[in-house]
Amino acid sequence: MTTSRVLIIGATGRLGQNLVRTSIESGRPTFALVRGSSFSNPEKSALLEEFTRAGVQLLKGSLEDVSSLVEAVGQVDAVICAVSSNQVEDQKLLIQAIKRVGSVKRFIPAEFGTDPDRVQTKGLEHDFYKKKAEIRRIIEREGIPHTYISCNFFMSYLLPSLVQPGFKTPPRDRVKIFGDGNTKAVFVRECDVASFTISTLDDPRTLNKVLYLRPPGNIFSLNELVEMWEMKIGKKLEKVCVPQVEVLRIIEETSNPNDLEMYFIHAAFIKGVQTYFKVEDYGVEGTQLYPHIKYTTISQYLDSVL
Repeated sequence: MTTSRVLIIGATGRLGQNLVRTSIESGRPTFALVRGSSFSNPEKSALLEEFTRAGVQLLKGSLEDVSSLVEAVGQVDAVICAVSSNQVEDQKLLIQAIKRVGSVKRFIPAEFGTDPDRVQTKGLEHDFYKKKAEIRRIIEREGIPHTYISCNFFMSYLLPSLVQPGFKTPPRDRVKIFGDGNTKAVFVRECDVASFTISTLDDPRTLNKVLYLRPPGNIFSLNELVEMWEMKIGKKLEKVCVPQVEVLRIIEETSNPNDLEMYFIHAAFIKGVQTYFKVEDYGVEGTQLYPHIKYTTISQYLDSVL
């Protein structure tokens, strides 16, 4: 199997850093598109120096500068965009650049969450998923070879608080249970998402498909998460039930973007948007394709925050 040269956009972000490191560790020629302002940012410049020492080729440019995009895309075989969700629509010029260059064999756009085509709760999230779905349709219309990564929740989101808005660590006295607490959601650690993502780049089995990440040890309901936490701390927590109607009221009365956290809880832990469908009906599952990749389980993660 050939090894594609890969361009990573959003390399200084949390996921982007992991993508860069994983790509380098795999021996893959790795490029990173970096804004000029990042070099004068102390924290980012230190990270970029680390990348340079590791062999990453840094290219100055941005998603707003099509000429820099064309120049960067022309040097690689694959492109991964790992910018934040509020920059999803900014990928349109990137798609134009990929189309113009015409040599990219795989594009992985900035999704890395719940599959926007499977979400059934649109309308409450201020077009969060509509924008991602729109980027998919543009990619497909332009005939660009692609893989979409649906990793569901990052472990750094919601899990550190045991799905308790406003908390930074899991509770040790009382816990809120949203809905009936029986609907399952999925969490995957960012470094593991990076490992699965890099593995797809030259894999014909993932070409023009959705790669779903549903690690068996990371699919849990809120009730199951709480029970696991109780066992680890050796203590029963007081349960406070928050029915769906109350969750919806909170979402409606909270201004954007502060309402998104509760929206995601409602979507995943009440409506079940991450787990209601069979993966094989819409794509392929990462842990089945790459059983050699060792991933962090939820239990292991919770051990780290004890």
